[in-house]
Amino acid sequence: MLRPAQTFSDACLLAGRLLLGLYFILPGVMKILDLQGTADYMAAHDVPLISVLLVLTIALQLGCGAMLIVGFRGRTAGFLLAGLTLVISVYMHNFWDMEEGIQRNHELQNFTKNMGIMAGLLIVAALGTGRFSLSGQQRSGDVRTD
Repeated sequence: MLRPAQTFSDACLLAGRLLLGLYFILPGVMKILDLQGTADYMAAHDVPLISVLLVLTIALQLGCGAMLIVGFRGRTAGFLLAGLTLVISVYMHNFWDMEEGIQRNHELQNFTKNMGIMAGLLIVAALGTGRFSLSGQQRSGDVRTD
């Protein structure tokens, strides 16, 4: 028998996975549509191995974003995207290297936002994807499924 609290939790996990997945899929598509512009932006931030890391970033954003949405190996996808988010934040939102001002404040805000997104991804990595997912059977009545 389904408990209302469990159904609510699973629905929240589904909605959260959908939003987190889209947060990565849309920028992944935009990177494909403007590869040179993205590579130039990465170069301006002194990112090494751009040709490799750009392709890897796109693959992780599209693949793991989709995995989160459908709930297939969502714990792994969440963990990988949390790592990607940390690396992107350190390279692309390095507010600590900027002079005081609007741009620094903007990058601090982006960095802090990314840490919040990373927190959500780590929660998925820890708790799983819930019942409304493609992953395996629920274990022991908790939300984990993969």
